[in-house]
Amino acid sequence: MMHPTPGGDEFTESSPPRRPVARTVDRVTTSTTPPRTLALDGALNFRDLGGYPTIDGRMIRWRTLFRSDGLAGLTPGDLELLRAVELKRVIDLRTAHELEERGRFPVEQLAVSYHHVSVLDTTWGSDDTLDKDLGATDFLRAAYRSMLVQGAARFAESIELLAEVDALPAVFHCAAGKDRTGVLALLLLGALGVPNDVIVEDYALTELVMPQFIARMQATGPDAPVNTAPRSFFTADGPAMALVIGDLEADHGSVRNFVRHLGVGDDAIDHLAGRLLVG
Repeated sequence: MMHPTPGGDEFTESSPPRRPVARTVDRVTTSTTPPRTLALDGALNFRDLGGYPTIDGRMIRWRTLFRSDGLAGLTPGDLELLRAVELKRVIDLRTAHELEERGRFPVEQLAVSYHHVSVLDTTWGSDDTLDKDLGATDFLRAAYRSMLVQGAARFAESIELLAEVDALPAVFHCAAGKDRTGVLALLLLGALGVPNDVIVEDYALTELVMPQFIARMQATGPDAPVNTAPRSFFTADGPAMALVIGDLEADHGSVRNFVRHLGVGDDAIDHLAGRLLVG
């Protein structure tokens, strides 16, 4: 069993077989559904989690829960779009250093309930506990497992903040909208009963915008971390996410059971389900 205590990674090594993951197909978006990605100038990876099916035949409500990359650069036009979707809450998963260096959501221009919940104390570039020479799948699997241990209480806090009355519509985000955001999306979608393969496909959609994200970082100058960091830092590797889900199920039986293990009560999960699930 994995115990979410700082300083240790106690997942078992059992895991499902690796299988191909579709990186380019958002199978629940059709010509009759809203666009999943919101076209913002100041964010590249602002996506709606609506439309995803659950195993009991329901689906996530559109325009209610979003995931994103950094939101400090939103333009006036971006803010008008977010005002139109009646955004109420922003959960920022980045470190205090990132917040100071890059800025935060412009709460002065759009009144939202802003919560800084740093799920990691340091970013990977300054973390010596991870083997950065691994391939993308093995590196990200190990990194996400470690993140679930280090950030256990803060992931729980984030879920509870989203479950509060009048919290939605809401967005949670980190720097690229890939890793910390991807793990929180896994916990939320899994707890609500979204099938594993859909969770993996949602995570892998970030791969489509990573070239733009990398180019934007490189444009900041030759000292940009993207120029020296391992490429696995900037990969949304679907098989890695599938393996992490398998680890959670092997240790806890289901993602929802793991979320309970973090300390999130059924009342919070059920409240989220009541707000987010339709059909």
